[in-house]
Amino acid sequence: MRNFRLLSSLSLLECFVTLLSFVSCLSHEDVRGHKSIRSENTRKLSHKMKSDVALHGVLLWVSLGFLAPLGILIIRISHREEGGSRRKVLLYLHVILQVLLVLLATSGAIMSIKSFENSFDNNHQRIGLALYGAVWVQAVIGFLRPLRGSKRRSTWYFLHWILGTLISLVGIINIYTGLEAYRKKISAKTRIWTILFTSQVSFMAFFYLFQDKWEYMQKQGVILGNIEPITPTNITAQSDDTQKVLVPEPCAKRNALRNLFD
Repeated sequence: MRNFRLLSSLSLLECFVTLLSFVSCLSHEDVRGHKSIRSENTRKLSHKMKSDVALHGVLLWVSLGFLAPLGILIIRISHREEGGSRRKVLLYLHVILQVLLVLLATSGAIMSIKSFENSFDNNHQRIGLALYGAVWVQAVIGFLRPLRGSKRRSTWYFLHWILGTLISLVGIINIYTGLEAYRKKISAKTRIWTILFTSQVSFMAFFYLFQDKWEYMQKQGVILGNIEPITPTNITAQSDDTQKVLVPEPCAKRNALRNLFD
């Protein structure tokens, strides 16, 4: 009887150990399943976040990094036109590009507010928020343009010009800060994008400075009226004639006796 109890106890213990090992295996499989699902969800979330951040960057690059300086270039070229249909076309093109700028920048703002964690604890988010407001203020100022000759025209022009220039410059700076934030957050290489953006900005800045000097450069080889171009030979001849005129002619010596008879 005692042996039977001992065998029964050993059998129960063996069954209990087997059951525990079975439950432990099931729990490990369940944990591994949850971990695999969680890691897969994290991978999907990070991929989606990466795509959203990239799209946000493209929208702001095109709007503030390209369309804003392009609008300044177009309106600068239109000022050289003395009226006519060409100036109107440039003005309408400027308006269309700036409206597209507002739409793209607003889309980027909505995406950042909806998809990103905006704690506004860094310069990129703070500058971006200020730019969103400035873009809409600039659009309202543009549509409230007074007629030419009005007393408010000069004040309106100064505000529209200074705000548009600031939006373009600060927008370019914020794109660089955005590329740096993208590199830190996504751990992606942004060197090629930085080089491309720098090349685009440099080209537009060169064209902005060059288009004012182009007309002046063309006039350098033009002879105005009948004025003879200045050459070293002409300068020598003129200097010789001047010397001949300035040489005094010999004259008789005047003294006190001759003055008396004069």
